[in-house]
Amino acid sequence: MKTLLHVGCGGNRIEKTTRGFNNGDWIEVRLDIDPAAKPDVLGTMTDMSGVESGSVDAIFSSHNIEHLYPHDVPVALAEFLRVLKDDGFCVITCPDLKSVCALVAQGKLVDAAYQSPAGPIAPLDILYGHRASMARGNLFMAHRCGFTEDVLCGTLSEAGFGTIASLTRPSLFDIWAIAFKQPTPEDALTAIARQHLPV
Repeated sequence: MKTLLHVGCGGNRIEKTTRGFNNGDWIEVRLDIDPAAKPDVLGTMTDMSGVESGSVDAIFSSHNIEHLYPHDVPVALAEFLRVLKDDGFCVITCPDLKSVCALVAQGKLVDAAYQSPAGPIAPLDILYGHRASMARGNLFMAHRCGFTEDVLCGTLSEAGFGTIASLTRPSLFDIWAIAFKQPTPEDALTAIARQHLPV
C-alpha cells in the first residue's frame, strides 16, 4: 500500500481526491490546520513536522495553497518536497485567477459564477475566500494569494520539483498541476497524469 498525504483535507476523505487515489491502493493520512476537521495530523502546510521526511508517496492539496501569504508558498512547497519520497509526486488544484478575472472585467464580481453545495459562488468568493464561511467565523477560509497556470507551474519549478504538468478548466475556474519530486520520463508522467488530472 502507498501512502497519500491529504493536505488541507477539511471534512473530505480520499473519495473526494482523484480517480488514481480512490482505487484501494492508497492509505490516506489526513492533515489539516482546523481541529474541527478531525485530521490524523494537526498541522499547517508550512509546518508539517508531524509527518516524517521522505515518508509519503504522494500529496493531494485541493484549494489550500491560495490560503497562504505569498511569502509562505515556497515554505509550504519545501515541506511538500521534504515529506515526499524520492519518486513521489503531488497533485495541487487551486482557483485560476485568469478565468476568474475575466468575469471581474465583465462587471460580474458579485454575480454567481457557479452553484456549489455551499450555495452560489461569486468571483469575489474565489478571489478572497468564501464569504459565508468567514461570516460564520471560519477565517481559515480567507485567501491570501492566487495563481494563474503559468505562475503555479513556475512556482513549483522554482521550489525544486523536477517535472510538472498542468491544465486549466476555465468553465470551472480552476488549475490542476501534478509535480514530481524528481525529473520523470514523459511516459511515466503521462500515465500518472491520466490517473490524477481531470478529464
